[in-house]
This record gives sequence, C-alpha cells and structure tokens, in this order.
Amino acid sequence: MTTTTSEPLAPVYGQETSERNWLQSKVLAHLPLATVLLIGIMLLAVVLNFANINTIGDANVYYTAAVKSMLQSFSNFFFVAAEPGGSVSVDKPPLGLWLQAISALIFGVNGFAVTLPQILAGIFSIPVLYVLVKRYFGSAAGLIAAFVLAVTPVAIAAQRNNTMDATLIFTLLLAAWAFIKGTESGRLRWLLLGGVLVGLGFNIKMLQAFLPLPAFYALYFLGAKVGWWRKIGHLIATTVVLLAVSLSWVAIVDLTPASQRPYVGSSSTNSALELAIGYNGLERLFGGVIGGGGGAALPSTGDGGFGTPPNTAPDATNGFAPPADDGSTTDGTDGTDDRGGFRPDDGGMGAPGGGGIGAGEIGQASITRLFTTPLANEISWLLPFGLFSVGLLVVASRVRLPLSDAHKGAVLFGGWLLTEVVFFSAASFFHAYYLAMLAPPLAALVGIGVLRLWKLRDQHHLLASLLLIAAGAGTLLFQVSVASQYTSLSSLWWIVPAVVMLVIGALLLLQRINASPKLLIAGFVCIVFAMTLVPTVWAGLTTLDTGNNTTLPHAYSGTNSGGGFAGAGRDDGGMAGGFGNDRSVNSELLTYLQENTQDTRYLVAVQSSMQGDPYILATGRPVLLMGGFSGSDPVVDATDLQRLVDNGELRYILYGGRGGPGGNTSSTISTWLQSSCTVVTDVSSSGGTLYQCLPTTS
Repeated sequence: MTTTTSEPLAPVYGQETSERNWLQSKVLAHLPLATVLLIGIMLLAVVLNFANINTIGDANVYYTAAVKSMLQSFSNFFFVAAEPGGSVSVDKPPLGLWLQAISALIFGVNGFAVTLPQILAGIFSIPVLYVLVKRYFGSAAGLIAAFVLAVTPVAIAAQRNNTMDATLIFTLLLAAWAFIKGTESGRLRWLLLGGVLVGLGFNIKMLQAFLPLPAFYALYFLGAKVGWWRKIGHLIATTVVLLAVSLSWVAIVDLTPASQRPYVGSSSTNSALELAIGYNGLERLFGGVIGGGGGAALPSTGDGGFGTPPNTAPDATNGFAPPADDGSTTDGTDGTDDRGGFRPDDGGMGAPGGGGIGAGEIGQASITRLFTTPLANEISWLLPFGLFSVGLLVVASRVRLPLSDAHKGAVLFGGWLLTEVVFFSAASFFHAYYLAMLAPPLAALVGIGVLRLWKLRDQHHLLASLLLIAAGAGTLLFQVSVASQYTSLSSLWWIVPAVVMLVIGALLLLQRINASPKLLIAGFVCIVFAMTLVPTVWAGLTTLDTGNNTTLPHAYSGTNSGGGFAGAGRDDGGMAGGFGNDRSVNSELLTYLQENTQDTRYLVAVQSSMQGDPYILATGRPVLLMGGFSGSDPVVDATDLQRLVDNGELRYILYGGRGGPGGNTSSTISTWLQSSCTVVTDVSSSGGTLYQCLPTTS
C-alpha cells in the first residue's frame, strides 16, 4: 500500500496544459500522491481552526491581559506579569506566553493574535506526526495519523485558544523525532536535542511536558543498537541537559530578590520551583495544596527596555515585607483557580474528581473516566481502536532486542498513550482541554493499526478482515453511544453514512483471497472512513459552536441537558455567568476611576484577576491583583496597601464578591478597609464595594 500512495500524479494531471489547469500540470504532477493528500489534510485543519474565529473574542482573558502587561516592560515580559504593574505573575512558565506576546506585538493585543501561535502549532504538528509514523510504518499509516490528528475535537478546541497545550504538543512531537533519530543512529547529540526540546516544553506547561518521557527513554534504551552501559550514560547526560533547560527560568526567578520581580502566581511560598512541583505538578495528580503560607513583595518598576507603564510613579517602597505567617494554609474565599477552575482545597465544592463543579468538568477518577461523560466527547472517539492497535503491535511478532520497527512504534506511541491514559484517569485536578495531549499518540496508533492489519492480510486474509471489521464496528458502536449522551439520536443523521460505509467495507473485505487488490483497498478505506466520520463531524461542530467557552476550551458538548451540562457546553465547569466568559467592564466605574486616578500608579486594586482583567485590557494600566488569579495568593497585606496609599500609588480598592487575598491576609485587609477607608457611594461598583483610601496623617 505504501507503493500505491507514493506514485506520482502524472497520469492524472500531466496531460493538462491549459492555463486553467496550470496547478495540476506544473505542480501537482510532480508531487507524490501522499504529499498532495497531506497538503489537503493541512488545508482541512486550516478551515477547522480559522473558521468562525470571531467567536473566540478575547480568548482566555487571563492570558490575554497578561500579554498586554508583558508588552509594557522587559521585566513584565520576562517574568510573565499578570498585570502592567508587575504585582503578580501568571501561573505558567514563560515560553508559550512569550510567543503570544511576539504575535501581539505584530498584530495588536486581541484574541486572534494571542491564539495564532497555538493554531499554527496545531497545523504544523500534522506533518511532523506524518513524518514520525511514516518512518516506521509507511506513508499510508502516516496519512491516516495526520488526518485523525487534524480532526480530533479537543485538539481543535485547544488550538483555537490561547492556552498553551498546542504549542507544547508541537514541541513534544519534535522531541519525539529527535529521540527516534537518536535511537536509529545511537548518537548522543540527537538525544541531547530531544532533552533540550522537552526542557523547552517544561517552560511551556511545566511537568505536563514530562508525560511522554517514559516512552521516549524506553524507545532509546530498548531500540538503539549500542551497548547497555553506553545507553545508560547517554540517558544520564540527556537527563542532565533536560533538567538544566527545564529549570533555567525557574532558577532565575527564584534567585531574583522578591522585591525586584512579581509574586509567583498560584504559589504559596512565592517560588517558581514550588509552582512547578506543587500547583502545576503533584497537585494535579493528588489534589490538595503543597506547601504552606508564604510572603509577598511588590516589584520595582524599572522599564526594563519596553518603556515605563503609563501613570507609573517611581517605586519608593523598595519592596514590601512579607505578611506575618500564622501557620494557616492558603485558602481563597471563593476556592477558585486556574482560569475559572476550582482549587482542590475548596472544601469539596470544587474538588476535581470528587463532587461539585470540579467533577462537572472532568468527572470521577476511575478507569472508565475517559470513556464516559463528561470527557468522552473530547478525545475518546477512536480510543478503543487505538488501544486495540497497541495490543496488535505487541503480538505482531516476537519481541527481540533491539526492537523491531513494529515494537518501536508500540513503545513510542503506545507508551506515550498509555502513560497519559493512566494519568488522566487517576488525576485529581486538570481541565478537559488537557486531553489534547493524547491526540498525537492516539492518531499515530490509529494509522499504525490499520496498516498492520493490511500487512497481516497477506498471510491471513480472513483473520485480518474480521479483526478490522470487528474493531471498526466496535469503535463505531462506541461512538454512537458517546454521541447519544450529548445529543438526541434523531439529530445524529450523519451517523447513517458511517454505518453504510462500514457495511460496504465489510462486504468488500469478506471476499475470496484472490479478489482484486483495488477492491480490498477500497474495503479498508471504507472502514477507516466509517470510524473517522463521527469525530470529523464533531470537530466541525466544535469549530461552529458559539457556546464553546473560551476561558476553558472544550469540544462540542451537544444539546442534551444531561451529562452534567446545559445546552451547548459545560461553561467552565458550571461557572458561566459567574466569572467565566462574563467579564465585562463597568463603564461607569471605569470612567470614574480614570478621572480620579490620573496622578496614581494603579487604576484600582481588586481581589483577583477575574475582577481586574477586563480593566487591564480596556486601559492597559496597572491593576493591583491583591490575591493573584483567583484571590488565593498572598500578594499583599494591609500594611502593603497602606504603604502604597501613603506613597500616592493607590487610591481605590474594589473589594467584595468572589475572590479575596489568600490565607491570613484576607481578614486583615477587610479590617483595614473598614477602619482606614471610606465607601464610595456616588458610583455603581457591581461585583464589590469601591473604597477610597487616603494617606495616613503625619
């Protein structure tokens, strides 16, 4: 089949010489069929990613506001400040946001600009995956894998957003290529390149980048034709380089005095290392809060090369002393975190994998989590066939060391997929769009499985045909079951063509062994079409879904009210209308603040980014986020606020509603506001109470 897909198109296009057919005769005639089909798949991905793009709005406002802040000074850019004043950073490492900031520098700060790097990463991941699969299994397997990746619903949702998962996936696919090169050549330099790329992935989404590492290391250790001790030495050297690259930014942040950088958002000890290991690491798997309370310091306001933020007064504070530690744990008053998701320490309401809102997005931790609502519509459409393919690769031939190509595929893609299936089945705290990480290995295994059955047909025609028919029928039956949980069966008319193609494919395959090879190829194509039609349609519905929440992107969720969702989506796990996408600016309040803060550094202080992000985007001015993203970070305490007021840098504080400064600072700030500030009554301040604070008398 590989030979068939690599024939040139000259017999079809080479005879055309008219101007109308210039492309066919001059370009396509000289391209292999596989290349033409790959280009077509990439064009399909372009349509799925760019169509209906206006519905993304400002995308994830938290990250978009951070990009606007990052463009105001080099310090903000390097430390990924969440607001122009540099009081606190976002809860992710910098590389993905740096790419978004560069895009925004070119196209302006808007939803399209900050989303573009992810869309491009998703589109160019397709040819990279094609090359990886083709290397061991041929062009046809690579094309099927490329197509499946292009139409995976959760991948489309993640790419059409400024969350950084698509950028991470592209980086990890390049790392997989480097580890394959290292395995084939036995040369250390390719392994070191793979370690560098995984380290860059760490600087996109921290420990999430390490999920494929067991598969990458096992591929080299079991597949390379070099001595065992040399392999061990190479992997140790690779690990050293990987950790050095991974922790480079973390080390710089933690070695920088707290008064000269933002508070590390979503950490309790103002440490980037704690953020990586805790909130973006072990907490994802086990839940709970790692570490105790911590101090805070506001940074200086040097322009760092991008210019001083507007209305910025010289920093006379030289940093702030940390709030006193009474031994209590960080506990935001609204229990939320990570773009509208709920922290796992919120008393049960949002404990992911437990009950309440967290479970509304990711369900209960169990072996069946990925196969049932609320997550089955994201990635699982072809998961049964992908797992079947892993088994097929394992039993394809006797395992010998170094591994055969088939077993290399099982170790690389099967190990990658199974590691992530186990993690996401057991993890306590993640978001649905994280499942895009499963898309590359799953897509690869679908293509590989089909081609292994094609090769098996040469010796065991009936067995191969029955296995493909059974696997295809079981996968399609599962897809119907999943789709029916999200929408009514009467609206699933597009499943009928899939069933028809499955039946036609089965009839073509169940012929005598001397049947026409073209008919057998047609039978395989029909069954592949039957298995991929449903996820392809679902991907299109994801693109067209105007209800797809841009704060926490997810695949189309159907029209049923069951399954824990209402209408067309899960709306940030049940938070829409609270502080998900509904982050509008109070125009009366904004006008009042603008008119009365021309001589101050900060426009206003708010409890969390969920209150402050709209005003950052509207004005580009510093907005002090007293509690970081969700209000649970101890960024400042009452003493810090009074010092800012005394220095003429802050005059107004919006307090109340959801969110609040973390841990032991919340009650002290509330008490200080009551005793030292006055309520502003002549302006509407929906979402909280507006306080005016005056300097203390000498």
